[in-house]
Amino acid sequence: MAAASCGREEGASMAALARLHERLAGLREEYFLTNRAIDEERKAKYKAAVKIQRWFRACRVRAYLRYLSKMAILIQKRWRGYLRRKYFREVVERAYFIKKQKFYNEMAVRIQKTWRGYYVRKNIHNFYALKKYLQGVSVKNEIVRLELQEEAEIKEQEKKMKDLEKKEKEKKYQARKTHYLLSTEQIPGVYNSPSRKSPDPMELLLRQSKPLTHRKQQVKSPFADELYGWPTCKKPPAFVTSLPVLPADRQKPQGPFRDPAEVLQQRYKPVEPTLRVRESMYSSPAKTRELTRREEWRNPIHGKEFLPFSSHHKNYEKYEPSLFKSGKYGQEAYGTKYFREVYPKKWIADKDFETLFSSIALFEKFGKTYSSSGQIV
Repeated sequence: MAAASCGREEGASMAALARLHERLAGLREEYFLTNRAIDEERKAKYKAAVKIQRWFRACRVRAYLRYLSKMAILIQKRWRGYLRRKYFREVVERAYFIKKQKFYNEMAVRIQKTWRGYYVRKNIHNFYALKKYLQGVSVKNEIVRLELQEEAEIKEQEKKMKDLEKKEKEKKYQARKTHYLLSTEQIPGVYNSPSRKSPDPMELLLRQSKPLTHRKQQVKSPFADELYGWPTCKKPPAFVTSLPVLPADRQKPQGPFRDPAEVLQQRYKPVEPTLRVRESMYSSPAKTRELTRREEWRNPIHGKEFLPFSSHHKNYEKYEPSLFKSGKYGQEAYGTKYFREVYPKKWIADKDFETLFSSIALFEKFGKTYSSSGQIV
């Protein structure tokens, strides 16, 4: 009985404990839910307060900036107005001074003009003397004009006489050239037609003039006389010295051709020997050239003293290697490590300079690539 009662009590206590645990779990869950809702509400209120503060502070800062901008604009307006008014006053003063100076100069010029006119009219130029001089000039002009007119008439008459003489000469030349048109006893000429009562004046001129004769053209070689003076020639050479005679019926062909005599002169022009052929080998210029040639061959090309090839006699400064290129164990070869000196203590910033152009790929690989032997290139 006692054991049974103990078992019942134990079961009741276990059941009570279970109910207590369930109640505590429900209270804990309710507490967590309540705290979560309160926390979310607190965060929402905090965000709303931050947003309100941010908006208010932004409005206050913008209002303050607008106030500062307005005050700055007001100060600038007043200062610029003051500068403009000051500059305008200076411009007005300068313009007023220039106007007064110009007025004084005009008045001075007017006074000088009046005084100089009075002085010149009184002491330098006499009106009556000038009037008399101008009357004499007009008379002299009339005389010169008449003389020039007479001279022009005389020259015109001389020109007319020269023209008449030229025409007469041309007419006489034409009469001599056309003398074959003269009439004979058997056949009347062109100017002596039987239908005319009296012969033409040209017929009378043909009777008075002589026929025009044609002379043979002789062309002399420009070197004909010089060929006889050659030192090596005993007789004159067999060069062409005269042109062949053209036939009587040979006339100039129609068209833009040259005269046949000129063509023959060009075709049979004499040989023009060179200066070496004309000059004798025993003449004084040839001997002089031979002496000069021998002296040039005898004298040395370089007249300076021969110097040895070594430079021991020259005072050259010895090369001293620089300190920043020599290391602890001797001088470093150029290009092995440094291409330019770097002083990190003098740098303004730790960063390198920004390059505007792309770098050279070959220089970027220097010190980073390896050869087949495993050494840095």
